[in-house]
Amino acid sequence: MPNVLKLGRLVKHARFIKIWLFFSHEGRQLSDKMCIFVRSKKMIMPMREDLIPFLQRAFAEDIGDGDHTTLSSIPFDAMGKSRLIIKEAGVVAGVEVAKEVFHYFDPELKVTQFIADGSEVKPGDVVFEVEGRVHSLLQTERLMLNIMQRMSGIATVTRKYVKELEGTHTRVLDTRKTTPGMRLLEKEAVKLGGGVNHRIGLYDMILLKDNHVDFAGGIENAIHRAQDYLKAKGKDLKIEIEVRSLEELERVMNVGGVDRIMLDNFDLRTTREAVKRIDGKYETESSGGITFSTLRQYAECGVDYISVGALTHSVKSLDISFKAV
Repeated sequence: MPNVLKLGRLVKHARFIKIWLFFSHEGRQLSDKMCIFVRSKKMIMPMREDLIPFLQRAFAEDIGDGDHTTLSSIPFDAMGKSRLIIKEAGVVAGVEVAKEVFHYFDPELKVTQFIADGSEVKPGDVVFEVEGRVHSLLQTERLMLNIMQRMSGIATVTRKYVKELEGTHTRVLDTRKTTPGMRLLEKEAVKLGGGVNHRIGLYDMILLKDNHVDFAGGIENAIHRAQDYLKAKGKDLKIEIEVRSLEELERVMNVGGVDRIMLDNFDLRTTREAVKRIDGKYETESSGGITFSTLRQYAECGVDYISVGALTHSVKSLDISFKAV
């Protein structure tokens, strides 16, 4: 008999319901248990619906069967104020998301904002203050900081790349190399840093990479099948294809019917030649092996975009703290 979930007890927590779920197997209750968080109908303002499943999982993961430190040491009705303080120079991101975190957990928390998303900040800057029940301040602190530190780190690195490209027409793109469950937040941070979002997922653009081309039996087959698929499904999606050599580039241009060509792991000389041959007929994107030190050199080859996985996959979080006032 497979494992099943049995509904345990319901408890009110701030302005949402905490539902305990107990794992059981063949009629025996197991020790593992979890909780999920469901908003009550009494909400002061509407929320971003895309954040609700993420916040449910995140709070369940963090609070588990209760924040016993807070529950044991702080009176339930204690009130207080905390302040978000910048400890490292960078670009702040996630302010609006933080407000959603507070509102989701406890709509009666009051946020006073001083600095907007996308602003450049320095140590000592105060981004916002939050007033309300101390229990709510303490239990939202870590999730809010995890989100803001991560998003601010991404926005900070992105802004650095964007500034390096000033004076060229080249834009910096992100990739799908994101943290599972946080893609939309991380891509939002890229935009706050001044970058451009590539496709969000596998559903909003066709990108024929080397493996697709090889499995399809070649460039011509891959492009024609993509075109036929879009026509049959009635979908209006852009088609991008990756090329690994000038010879592959010529084959793509002979077939046509794509919107963007990705120049994968091309050196500078070959990139310049590729851009010359394309001559503005298609959007161009450089990708692979490009570092911050070579970024501008690739931009000066004339490509429209440079995709940088490092914006999200290995970024350092910005140092931020949330301190009681």
